[in-house]
Amino acid sequence: MNTVVPGKIGRFRYAAFIALIATSIQIAVGIPAIAAPAEQNPPAQQVPVQPPLPFPVPPSPPELDPGFYAPPADLVASKKPGEIIAAREVHLAFNSVIPFNIDAWQLSFRSTNTRDEPIAAVTTLMKPRGDNGGAPRPLLSYQFPQDSNAQYCAPSYVLQQASVPGDITGQFDIPFEFVLPLTALGAGWAVAMPDHEGPNSAFGVGPLGARITLDGIRAAENFEPMGLQSQTKVGLAGYSGGAITTGHTAELAASYAPELNIVGASEGGVPADIKAMYKMASGNLGAGLILSGLLGVAQEYPDLAAYNQQHMNPLGKALTPVKNSVCLYSAALFPFMNLEGGLYDSPDPLDDPVPAKVFDTLRMGHSVPSIPMFIFNSNPDWIAPVGPVNTLVDEYCRDPKAQVHYTRDHFSEHITLEIDSMARVLLWLKDRFDGVPAEPGCSIHDEGSMTLDPASWPIWLQGAGTLLAGLLQRPIGSR
Repeated sequence: MNTVVPGKIGRFRYAAFIALIATSIQIAVGIPAIAAPAEQNPPAQQVPVQPPLPFPVPPSPPELDPGFYAPPADLVASKKPGEIIAAREVHLAFNSVIPFNIDAWQLSFRSTNTRDEPIAAVTTLMKPRGDNGGAPRPLLSYQFPQDSNAQYCAPSYVLQQASVPGDITGQFDIPFEFVLPLTALGAGWAVAMPDHEGPNSAFGVGPLGARITLDGIRAAENFEPMGLQSQTKVGLAGYSGGAITTGHTAELAASYAPELNIVGASEGGVPADIKAMYKMASGNLGAGLILSGLLGVAQEYPDLAAYNQQHMNPLGKALTPVKNSVCLYSAALFPFMNLEGGLYDSPDPLDDPVPAKVFDTLRMGHSVPSIPMFIFNSNPDWIAPVGPVNTLVDEYCRDPKAQVHYTRDHFSEHITLEIDSMARVLLWLKDRFDGVPAEPGCSIHDEGSMTLDPASWPIWLQGAGTLLAGLLQRPIGSR
């Protein structure tokens, strides 16, 4: 989960521009295509695909598009998890303005909430242009840090051409982080980007996001135009608010969707223990963001919503509709607030039975992922404290079957590591897609900066080349 830092995106764009010059306008992305044995196509759903909106007709935000985002409950209940309800072609764009020359769709599909009730969810898919040399494509499921309690802050709206730009709505992270899945697309990987907070924008609820993510992968594999194989290699990645869902997805995959061939998961800036984050944020700069998370959690857990209604003071109740209506601007509301003593009539609200039960459910570590994990965190991290991440790794590594590569970055903090880690994430996932075995057991690495790894430097250049190719309307991913 990330706070708003003035100038962050501008500085990164400037750095990307310099990198573009350094590449001598390298258009071709150099990550090798994935070589894997050919497999039989799974039975794909033949669903009508709505055509894209002609520019400059703007897409409707989810709140005003119930036909796609909120189909009838009986229709949703009639579907199996991951079964597609509706599909439409979309134009994705740089900062909502400059379209990319790619194939992209959005799927409405059936998933399940934390109370085992059927819900509709949405994912955005991208397919590279070209046939990948005849080799099966892998699939990257990328979980953005939506970090907001309103639907118009979700990736499916923010990434579309002619949507209200994130610089206006306050959804800064999604357009900024789009460079990572776009680079993956240039490498020939298919990409799925779920609205993992679900229909109620339940910010911070990893168990819900995990179900939506796994069913979104099922939907992507079921969607015929994506051309994915029955045993498509799948990689998971997410940072901060996206790591909440990614971590829970890795833990839940074996029991919820054992048929999926997930080969690895990367998560950074890890909110391993939401309760610990809440306590650390109280009275500090990140208080406004973490309060948004608390209110987002209540949108999925009725018992917590009832507790808030009964025990929150007038200030907390007054802030709720405001914070639930805006994107990351919400993080700037009431920084340094006393979250523990200034919102409730209880002296220790998080230790009361209802909140304690909910926050224990949200804690990572209830099961050990059966897939290789790449976990990284800044030390210190002022939003996602490193202590609970250390504890999580220790819990995982008590299992002799665990495969965990854990890196602590000592020159970064939460926001700078979001940038510094991108190339390493792609490099680690590339090895998993290439069939390179993850190192056995568990390893912990303390590094100055993840950017100092020379093996990752070509990935930065490839990402810059892909971004420039897209801005120049070159087909991304074609070979």
